[in-house]
Amino acid sequence: MSRVFARAIRGYPGAVALSAADKRIRSVRRRLFTAWGLLYFNTMTFSPGISILHLPSKVGKTFPQAALPLAILVLLTVNPKIKLRPNVFLCILSLLVAETMLTAVEVHHAGTAFRTLRLAEFVAALWLTTPWWGRDDMILLRIHLRWLYVVLTVVLIGLVIAPGHAFAYDGRLTGVLWPMLPTQIAQYAAVAAGLTVVLWLDRRIGGRITLVGVGVAVVVLLLTHTRTALLGLVVGLLIAVLSLFLINSRVRKFVAVAAVVVSLGALTLAGVVTTWLARGESTQGLTSLTGRTNFWALVLDTPRTKFQEIFGFGLSNASINGLPIDSNWLSAYLMEGLLGVAICAAILVFLLLAAYFQSSGLRRALALFIIVYCLLASFTEDSFNDASSYMLHLVVAASLILPAYRAVSSRRARSREDFSSRELVSLGQ
Repeated sequence: MSRVFARAIRGYPGAVALSAADKRIRSVRRRLFTAWGLLYFNTMTFSPGISILHLPSKVGKTFPQAALPLAILVLLTVNPKIKLRPNVFLCILSLLVAETMLTAVEVHHAGTAFRTLRLAEFVAALWLTTPWWGRDDMILLRIHLRWLYVVLTVVLIGLVIAPGHAFAYDGRLTGVLWPMLPTQIAQYAAVAAGLTVVLWLDRRIGGRITLVGVGVAVVVLLLTHTRTALLGLVVGLLIAVLSLFLINSRVRKFVAVAAVVVSLGALTLAGVVTTWLARGESTQGLTSLTGRTNFWALVLDTPRTKFQEIFGFGLSNASINGLPIDSNWLSAYLMEGLLGVAICAAILVFLLLAAYFQSSGLRRALALFIIVYCLLASFTEDSFNDASSYMLHLVVAASLILPAYRAVSSRRARSREDFSSRELVSLGQ
C-alpha cells in the first residue's frame, strides 16, 4: 500500500505501455482530479482590487460560478448512472440545504435564492463523489492535497511577480494572480502542512517531499500572519499525533524531538514569537479578536421574528451592515437561524464520534487533524455553513473515517458498480 501511495504522490512514469483498462482508470482519475479542482475554484470567490490582472468584477465572479456546473458535468462522466453511497454525513449536509431552501422561499430575495441554489448544487456534486469514499487508496485525500499545493504554488508565483503588491494588505501575504486574502491562504497552507506531516509519520511519503512541502507551506503560513491557522495546525497535529502515539514508533520519536525543539524555541525565540502573534495590535485589538466581537454583537442584537430566529434571514455574503462576521456559528445564526447552528454542530459531532469509533491508524489521524482544525477555525472564520473549502475539508475527513460501502454488502455492491473491481482497486494508482 505504501509503495502504491508513494508512486502516486511522486508521479513515477509507467515502464510499460498501458492497456485499455489502465487508460480508462487514469482517465477516471484525471476527471476526478479536474472535478475536485473545479469545486475548489468555486469556493474561491472573486474579490476586486487585489489581483494584478485587473479583471472586471463581473468577469472575475463568473469564472468561479461557472466552475460548479462544470464540476457536476465532469462528475457525471465518471458516475453516469448516478450511483450514490448512503452516508449520514451528506444526509446532514442535505438537511442544511433543505433548511436554506425553506428560508429562501420565505425571503423572496434573488441573491439568497442564487446562493441557496449554489449550495444545493455543491452538495449534489459531493453526493456524486461517494463511490470513491472509504477506499484504501484514499484517492479523495490525495486529490485534495494536490490541489492545496497547486493553490500555494499560484500564491508563490504571484509573490515572485509582484512582491510589493503581494504584501499590500497590512504587510500580510495575499494572492495577487487570483485574489486570495491572507486568512484564506493560511488555511490552505496549514491544512496542507498538517496532512503532509501525518502522511510522513506513517511512512506514506518520503522525507524530501515532506521537507519541501511542509517547508513551503509553513513559510507561506508565517507570511500571512494568521494566528487562527497556526493554532489550528498545532492543535490539529497534536491530536493526530496522539492518536498514533501508541502504534507508531516514528511518532514517538517525533514527539520527543518536537518537545526538545519547542523547549529551546520557547527559551530563545519567545520575544520574536510574541511580536509575531501580537501583529502590532493594541491590547484592545487582541481582546476583541481584531474587532470581530464588535461585529458579533451586531448579529446578536439584530431584531428577529420567530421564523427568522429559527430559520435565519437566508444565505448572504456573511456580513452585517457591510462588515464581515468572521464566525461560522454567528454567520450560521444570522443566515440559517438556530436550526442552522444545530445542523453545523451535528456535522462536527457526528464526525468526531465516527472518528472515535474508528480503529487507530492513519485514516483516523488524518480525519482528526482536519476535524480539529475546522472546529478551531469555525470560531473566527466563516467556514462550513455554506459551500466553502472548509466543507471540502470535512468531506475528505468523512471519506476517510466512514466505512467503505463494500464492507456493508460486498458482493452485491461489487456487482452493481459501474467499474470493474480491478478498476476500483487500481483507481488513482
